[in-house]
Amino acid sequence: MSDVLYEIIEHKRGEVADAKRLRPVEQLRERLAGAPPVRDFAAALDLAIPRFQISNLKSQTPTRPIRLIAEVKKASPSAGLIRADFDPVAIARTYEQHGAACISVLTDEHFFQGHLDYLVAVRRAVSIPVLRKDFIIDRYQVVEARAAGADCILLIAECLDDCTLRDLYFFASELGMESLVEIYEPDNLDRVIKLGARLIGINNRNLRTMVTDLDHSLRLRERIPPGTILISESGIHTRADVDRLEQAGVPAILVGETLMRSTDIGQKLDDLLTAGPS
Repeated sequence: MSDVLYEIIEHKRGEVADAKRLRPVEQLRERLAGAPPVRDFAAALDLAIPRFQISNLKSQTPTRPIRLIAEVKKASPSAGLIRADFDPVAIARTYEQHGAACISVLTDEHFFQGHLDYLVAVRRAVSIPVLRKDFIIDRYQVVEARAAGADCILLIAECLDDCTLRDLYFFASELGMESLVEIYEPDNLDRVIKLGARLIGINNRNLRTMVTDLDHSLRLRERIPPGTILISESGIHTRADVDRLEQAGVPAILVGETLMRSTDIGQKLDDLLTAGPS
């Protein structure tokens, strides 16, 4: 585990302990009955509505481009404040209007300036599935996510031993949620495949150096088993980046900072999803 990741996880342990004291899990579980029905996150990535590329002025060619998970993200430890005029609901609605298949919401407060309330508000405002993106290390956070309306949670393999990863993965499934299981270190891929994860995310950012390398997803692509949805994360800035991944058979991407830094989020999303002339 990198030093940055270690710091985040240690802080998260304290947060979870405090949350359990303030609201015992039994009390939190009472909210599950009132949570909105789960939306199928994996199906949304498989069945995203085809868009169109303009091949010339006279015709349109239907395409099924790479599916995009658009992230609501205010800040990060590596980038600092990303977007000052931060309105999570307005951003999420723009994402949905411009073709995002799913939405990821950062809920970590201390390092990313996120909040679980952002997820609650976003989930109410859009009709597509929503992911809780956080550093989930305890069942309490899984219950918290479902009670807030999350359809999917992020599990980071680098943060979790085999026993905990398996426990959280199947516990989320019991609550009806998918888990996006993320790795950076190639050595972790086999344990995630053994888990049977339907959604595997490859983080292109080295968590030790914070350097991104799009080829990281391409190098690991051939090791992903059939029937698994691979999601490439981080370092995706241009349509050329999307083309490289799409041509290599990567079916889905997660994009956050590139969209959040754009002055016109909707146009940037269009640019990423729209293929150029063939």
